[in-house]
Amino acid sequence: MNTTEIFLIAILVIFSVPYLIWRVGRTDYWAPLVVVQILCGILLGPGVLGAAFPSAYAHVFSAPVIAALNGIAWWAVMLFVWVAGIELDLHQAWAKRRETSITAGLALGAPLIAGAAAAVVLLRWPGWAGPTAQSWQVVLGIGMACAVTALPILILLMEKLDILREPLGQRILRYASADDIAIWGVLALILLDWNRIGRQLGFLIVFAVAAVLIRMLMRRLAKADRWYVGVIWLAACGFGADWSGLHYMVGAFLAGAVLDADWFELKAMDAFRANILLVVMPVFFLSTGLKTSWETGGPVVFAAATLLLAASVGGKLAGVHLAGRILKWPRRETHIIGWLLQTKALIMIIFANILLDKGIITSATFTALLLMAVVSTMLTTPIVTPMLRRLRSEG
Repeated sequence: MNTTEIFLIAILVIFSVPYLIWRVGRTDYWAPLVVVQILCGILLGPGVLGAAFPSAYAHVFSAPVIAALNGIAWWAVMLFVWVAGIELDLHQAWAKRRETSITAGLALGAPLIAGAAAAVVLLRWPGWAGPTAQSWQVVLGIGMACAVTALPILILLMEKLDILREPLGQRILRYASADDIAIWGVLALILLDWNRIGRQLGFLIVFAVAAVLIRMLMRRLAKADRWYVGVIWLAACGFGADWSGLHYMVGAFLAGAVLDADWFELKAMDAFRANILLVVMPVFFLSTGLKTSWETGGPVVFAAATLLLAASVGGKLAGVHLAGRILKWPRRETHIIGWLLQTKALIMIIFANILLDKGIITSATFTALLLMAVVSTMLTTPIVTPMLRRLRSEG
């Protein structure tokens, strides 16, 4: 078979296996399709499928096929992060800045501290810090990975729980949106390269000027043209950020963050995000699975993942509960907000991918973070659903 035929076999596997597991197994309550796709990416990676069937794995996931899949994955995740940036709405957060700043600050700060402490524990043994990393980068990177809230997945889960358009859902979006800015700001700090500081400052200056110009242009364009110009803008920002050393994902987020969601129809934006998740993001999940590693030892990686899960979930719940006490929220409402904000999945995986690409963490650390993200996301719906049922019955 030629490379094209093998590539299509890989695509067939990537799309069919997770869908069949999700649909036949009816996993949606515990594991939405996106979580099943992430898990299948791990199973199809070198640590599981590659170890069980090395010759078949090497035949299907050959170097040319992986190169093609990686190209699709890069563009897929850039589109996804771009949309997340566009959907970021800080107007309401500013209007209710006291409540938002207290909640977002504690919801981010507490798990960041807990995750950083877990990272310090891990660094007592070799195999967790990347080859080019300084200790503070690893500690801050793992800490922030534990603090991340996956805004796009949060939206999907709240849609399923039927609270997205309710006042509670809108409040949770405010808190997550404020934290989203901090996440990408910390990432930029971690990736700051003093050898390329001139390039990075140059990119930020050019970006600031270009952002003003693109906003002026967007206001004058028809809606159909805004999508096309927006994608061109995304590619340019991704290239500029990567050229400067900040990583193309930072550029993708910035490209979306300076655009107003009002310039794009809400239904069209929802459909565009859904199509990205349907058509191209499964390839990203597979490429993520290819980066997993069990060389440190399966039990050791699982132990690290458990430690990080405890830091992530415990820290997030502790931070939100402290905010609830300060703001005098009802206890059950506080529980719901805390469990929804601890959802990880996509944004954390993207964040960890960047740390791995830059040599800040190892494949073993990446695998532990990936497992932590999957489990934290799977916990959300089963725990929140009965809480919401009781809250509504009381109301």
